[in-house]
Amino acid sequence: MAAPTHLIVVGTSAGGMPALLQLVAQLPATLPAAVLVVQHLAPDADSEGLVVRLAAHTALRCQVAGHGAPLLAGHLYLAPPDRHLLVKQDRVLVTKGPFENGYRPSADTLFRAAAVAFDSHVVGVVLTGMLHDGTAGLEFVKRCGGVAMVQDPAEAEFPSMPESALRNVAVDHVLPVAAMGAVLVGLVGPTHPGGPANPLDVPADLQLEAAIAERVVGSAEQVEQLGSLVPFTCPDCGGNLWEVNHGEVLRFRCHTGHAYTAASMLEGSQRKMEETLWVALRMMEERKNLLASLAARGDAAHGTARHTERLADLKGHVNRMREFLLDEYEGEAQDAAVD
Repeated sequence: MAAPTHLIVVGTSAGGMPALLQLVAQLPATLPAAVLVVQHLAPDADSEGLVVRLAAHTALRCQVAGHGAPLLAGHLYLAPPDRHLLVKQDRVLVTKGPFENGYRPSADTLFRAAAVAFDSHVVGVVLTGMLHDGTAGLEFVKRCGGVAMVQDPAEAEFPSMPESALRNVAVDHVLPVAAMGAVLVGLVGPTHPGGPANPLDVPADLQLEAAIAERVVGSAEQVEQLGSLVPFTCPDCGGNLWEVNHGEVLRFRCHTGHAYTAASMLEGSQRKMEETLWVALRMMEERKNLLASLAARGDAAHGTARHTERLADLKGHVNRMREFLLDEYEGEAQDAAVD
């Protein structure tokens, strides 16, 4: 089997499997590129079953990516559940590194590694999915001279990922999935000779981020080379965050390796705030119940009237907290309906 001249990297989430099946059905066994796919999966998902489905629809040789497997043309590599899929020279890497944008596997992580390994000989493809993964990844591909392709949001089952990419990146091709195959074959054909990257052609910051994802480095000193310390904390580990100073997509990193676009960080901080509020509500409910028990017992030693007064105040706080949390849910539901 020949080494690939190009890499085609694909990121998708909700609604992704039907789109992937339609896409890979258009790719021939003689494709001179390797195809690497991140489909957001639950940690206990049956990736082998997904590979069997993909193989039934394509002439490509499909497999769940294995750590250290050689990169081969005409092969499709699917990221395993709860593992990042990376590329290092002529090999596939599978790691359990930190989440990026709240995901593992992450499309951004794959796209960056591919761009560093194969520079301008990478085509990044973002298909249907929720939220923002793949947006920064497409920018990584573009910064290394590669090509960005996005599913037409009008036909995507879940258009958030394609729309986010279009808002933030100068995408080269916006296509329905049925039209992607012919364009991809042309982009990686013999008129576009390719091969591994020359490190001198790859931005130093992307090389450093790729090394962090491989767990080669990741100290605070290393992350300081990428950006400026900001007064935020990491939604995943609570550590310091640095705003990355490179590229057009606003991004943040902590020294342990978690990374976010601004939009995904907003989502993460919202989740953490909600968790904190629910804990606070639970503690207030427990205190309310204890005060109610003391008041009911008529415990003169602790001041029954004082317990009753505190109980009334606490019930008011609990009710306001519940109203706030319910209002947040209703607001998110309305936002989702509008989207």
